[in-house]
Amino acid sequence: MSARSYNLHDGKKGSALAIHVSPRASKNEIVGALQDGTIKIRIKAAPTEGQANAELISYLSKILGVAKSQVEVVAGKSGRDKLISVLDLDPETMHKKIVENIE
Repeated sequence: MSARSYNLHDGKKGSALAIHVSPRASKNEIVGALQDGTIKIRIKAAPTEGQANAELISYLSKILGVAKSQVEVVAGKSGRDKLISVLDLDPETMHKKIVENIE
């Protein structure tokens, strides 16, 4: 029988955000929402050695007004579709800040 693995969390509250990333863009920008609610974001960095993820975290922390340490890619680290966790930011505030920054 194989051991079961558990992902424990520290109980902090926050929000989750589904994102589709397009790397190697001319600038960092939120393009809009796809039909399923996923937010499409263009990032300048290339998708090599975690550069795009690092730039995505930096960009999101700036527009959401939170520290980089509060933003984490929790799923999809090597793909274009990602799940982002933002600690200590309620979903309503996050939604408002995302909508304000759609270009």
